[in-house]
Amino acid sequence: MRTRFVFRRSRIALALVAFATLATGIVLRPAKSLKDFDQSFYLTIAYDIVHHSVFSNGVFDKINSSREAPPPGRYFGPVYPAFVVAAMKVDPSFARAVDCSVEANNEARDASECEAYARPMHVFHAAMLAIGVLAIALAAEVIFASAVMFWLAGGLATVALLADVDLFSFVMTESLTFSLYSVAALSLLAALKTPRFWKILVMGCLFGLLTLTRASYVVLALVVPVLFAVYDRSANAGWPQIARRLAVFAVGWMVVVSPWLVRNAMSVGHWGLTEEYGSATLIERFAYNDMGAREFLLAFPYCLPEVGPPLIGRAFGTAAMERFVYYTPHSFFHVGRAHRDKLVEAHGRLDPLIGGVVREELSRNWWRHLSVSVPLAWCGMWVGGWLGLALAPLFAAACVAAGRRSRWLFMIYAAPTVAMLCLHATVANQYTRYNLILIGPFSVGAAWLISRGMQYLADRYRSPHQSGPTQRTTDSTAGQ
Repeated sequence: MRTRFVFRRSRIALALVAFATLATGIVLRPAKSLKDFDQSFYLTIAYDIVHHSVFSNGVFDKINSSREAPPPGRYFGPVYPAFVVAAMKVDPSFARAVDCSVEANNEARDASECEAYARPMHVFHAAMLAIGVLAIALAAEVIFASAVMFWLAGGLATVALLADVDLFSFVMTESLTFSLYSVAALSLLAALKTPRFWKILVMGCLFGLLTLTRASYVVLALVVPVLFAVYDRSANAGWPQIARRLAVFAVGWMVVVSPWLVRNAMSVGHWGLTEEYGSATLIERFAYNDMGAREFLLAFPYCLPEVGPPLIGRAFGTAAMERFVYYTPHSFFHVGRAHRDKLVEAHGRLDPLIGGVVREELSRNWWRHLSVSVPLAWCGMWVGGWLGLALAPLFAAACVAAGRRSRWLFMIYAAPTVAMLCLHATVANQYTRYNLILIGPFSVGAAWLISRGMQYLADRYRSPHQSGPTQRTTDSTAGQ
C-alpha cells in the first residue's frame, strides 16, 4: 500500500513541477495583443459561438460577425474553440478582451481600447502541457519499466517545452495538440501491453479527439491501426483477433468524430472534417518547390537551433536564407500565401481547384517536391531549442539501439511522430511548432541512453571496489 502511495505521489509531484515551471515561463512572457499571429482564427470562432450560437469559419468568411450572424463553417476543428468559449464563460475579463479584439478586427472598435489579456488560456495551456509531460514520463516507464526513466523523461520534456513558452503564450492550439497526442500515445502503449476492449476503445476516442483538434492527425487513423496490427502479429495474435481489436479502435474513433461529420453535412452541406484548410496549406507548400540548390544545402546547418542562423549569417550573409524566414517579404511562405490569395480572389473557393493545382504542380515538379521535403523535415524536427541539439541525435541513437535490442514498444511509440513530421514536410512547412509531439519520443529515447550511461558508469565505479576483497580471497586461496 505504501509503495502505491509513493507511486501516485511521484506522478502528482512531476505534474505539479511541470505545471509550475511552464506556467511561470508563459506568464512571464510579454503580453500579446489578441490580434497577433493566428489567434484571431480561434478567437473569432469563439466569438461567433458566444454571440450567434454559430460555429463559423471565423476570419475566413466574408461576414462582419460584429454586426450579423455568420454562416456555419468547418475550416477548423471544434475542440480548441470550445475551450476558448469555456474560458470566456468563466472569466468575464477574458470575454471582454476577446470581444474587443474581434470587433477591432472588423473595424467596429478602436484597437487601442482592447486589453491584451489571456490569463485563463495561459493557465489552461500550462495545465495541458503538464498533462503531456506526465503522459511522456508514464510512457517511458511503461516502455522500459524503470522509475528512473519516469523522472528523466519527464524532466527532459519539461525543459524542452520551455524553449517554446513564447508560443504557448498565444491563444493557439499547440499546447492542446501536444497534450492530446501525448496522452493518446500513452493509451496506445497501454493497449498494446494489455489489449483489453475498453483500453482500445479509449485509444480510438483519444485519437479521434486529436483529429478534431487538428485535422492533419486524421492520418494517424491509418498509421496507428497498422502499428497495432504489426505488433499484435509479432506477438503471434491471430488475424481474427487483430481484426476485432482494430474494429474496436475504429468504433472509438468514429464515436468521437461522427457527430462532427454529421453536423457538417447538416449545417454546411458537405461531409468531411474541414474545408479549404488543407487546400490552402498545400498551395502554400508548393512555393517551397522553388528552393535553389544553395538554399537546399544551407538549410541543414541553418536549421540547427540557436547556432544555425547566426553561423550561416556570418558565413554567407543574412540574405542567404531570407526566403526561409516567414516574415520576410520574399519568403516562401509569403509567396505561397500570395498565390493562395489570388486563387481565392479569382475563384472564391480552393477545394474545387485543388485537384487540378496538385496535378499541374506534381506533373512538372514531383521530384522537386519530394527532394525539398527532406530539408523541410530536417528543419521541422529540431524541437526543444538548445536542448534539441542533444535530444535529436540521442533519439536517433536510441532508435538504432532499440532496433538491435528489439525494443519494439519504443519504436511504435516513436513511429507516429515521425509519420507526422514527414507529412508536415510534404504538405505544410518546416516550422517546429507543428512537430512538438516529437518531444515525447525524443525525451524518452534520450532518457534511456542517459540512464544506460549512468548505469554503465555506476557499474564501472562499483566493480573495482567489489573486486578487491574477492581478488584478495582468491589470491589467498591460491597461495594455500
